[in-house]
Amino acid sequence: MTELYNREGRPFRPYQHLMVNQILRLPKTAIWSFMGSGKTVSTLTAIQHLQFAELETKPALVIAPLRVARDVWPNEVREWPHLAGLRVLAIVGSSGARTTLLTEVYAGRVDVATVNFENLPWLIAACGDRWPFGMIVVDESTKLKSLRASIRTNAHGKQWVQGVGGARAKALLNVVFTQQTARFIELTGTPAPLGLQDLWGQIFFLDYGQRLGRVYDAFKNRWFTTDFNGFGMVAQPHAQAQIEAALKDVCLSLKAEDWFDLDQPIVRQINVTLPDAVRAQYRELETQLFTEILSHPIDAVNAGAKTMKLMQLASGAAYTGHADDDGPRQWVEAHTEKLDALEEIVEEWCGAPILVSYTFKSDLVRLCKRFPQGRALDQKPQTLKDWNAGKIPLLFTHPASAGHGLNLQHGGNVLVYFSNDWNGEHKAQILERIGPVRQAQSGYRRNVYVYEIVAKDTVDEDVLVSHVTKCSVQNALLLAMKRRGSL
Repeated sequence: MTELYNREGRPFRPYQHLMVNQILRLPKTAIWSFMGSGKTVSTLTAIQHLQFAELETKPALVIAPLRVARDVWPNEVREWPHLAGLRVLAIVGSSGARTTLLTEVYAGRVDVATVNFENLPWLIAACGDRWPFGMIVVDESTKLKSLRASIRTNAHGKQWVQGVGGARAKALLNVVFTQQTARFIELTGTPAPLGLQDLWGQIFFLDYGQRLGRVYDAFKNRWFTTDFNGFGMVAQPHAQAQIEAALKDVCLSLKAEDWFDLDQPIVRQINVTLPDAVRAQYRELETQLFTEILSHPIDAVNAGAKTMKLMQLASGAAYTGHADDDGPRQWVEAHTEKLDALEEIVEEWCGAPILVSYTFKSDLVRLCKRFPQGRALDQKPQTLKDWNAGKIPLLFTHPASAGHGLNLQHGGNVLVYFSNDWNGEHKAQILERIGPVRQAQSGYRRNVYVYEIVAKDTVDEDVLVSHVTKCSVQNALLLAMKRRGSL
């Protein structure tokens, strides 16, 4: 295969070729690959090969979380030149908008359609007997783990889907079975977040019970026992080895430690797009030092204040007053794009502890409201103990509160930069708290994952440039303004 590069010059990795080959080789398969491994571009590359070779003549359907369906899959085509001819359409929005977009699929003007899980029942109902997709990709296949349905056969040989479980999973299985879907691809980085019992529903979509059993109860009785308290399940000693052996021919499992140096964190940039109305407010503030959000005036007295207001707006909320105003500062929320992106990261890690770095007090208020299970890092020793004991799923920390000497590595190995700060040293200090060196010093053989949530075409990108190039804030801003045509 010809060497492939994205627009930033990053090459297509060897493990991504493995994913492409797996999809080309097996019509129904599960790819369990670490976060940030490029499952999206690998799958799109495989789809492109299949359609070019006319092995798949119908468009593919990708089912994913909303932001991923709306932004990630369509944007990936723009990042990789070899995918430029692939037509990807996100079927999202209002019911009327989705209906209009669906006509593009029937008109043959779409190669890949994406839809979010919540709108899957609508899509199934809207298509009816005219199901137009030949291949289905489920991005985050753990959404299928609740399936408990099975395939029944009557005395005359007629088969149908019967059973209970998640409504969306069951509806999708009915489509897959009745339409005789030949290609079904599952993607996830965490196939069994709560234990091996999570695998049955996912694998049933691939083989209708051939490997793990045609009925969930039989699977449960074969490999699990009831927990001592009478609730839940405990895998028997032989379960993992036997289940892995049963699935090895249909699943591709890729681990980060087999491909990456443990001494370097795995960094993934999560891009979010500002809503059109917020984008207009951002541009107004950027050019005129003034805008309004929900009738609240947002103004900046000088260029320095402007950059802070722009950072606030990119993050999702902006202060209506100035730092020297009397009384508590008031702020107004502009959008929830970064909160939505963080929620998807949380879902992707299925309960694993995550350290979240924020910049503004408004960020913390919004984070605590959206994620009540999270806690802010404070001066109480017990908070640090609870985090390192794995009792806090989300720990919100400000750069100034995560200074030198603080040990956070026992609590986890995932860091999310929710909002940005011009101070690159602050950013480095937070990473050092759970970074590769501290992980190794504590005896943990595991990669560190870093997520940068970035609002596209905003000051967020300028901050990253200043961190990477070490250039001054002023130079970074001048370059950014020139790049965006504001100078």
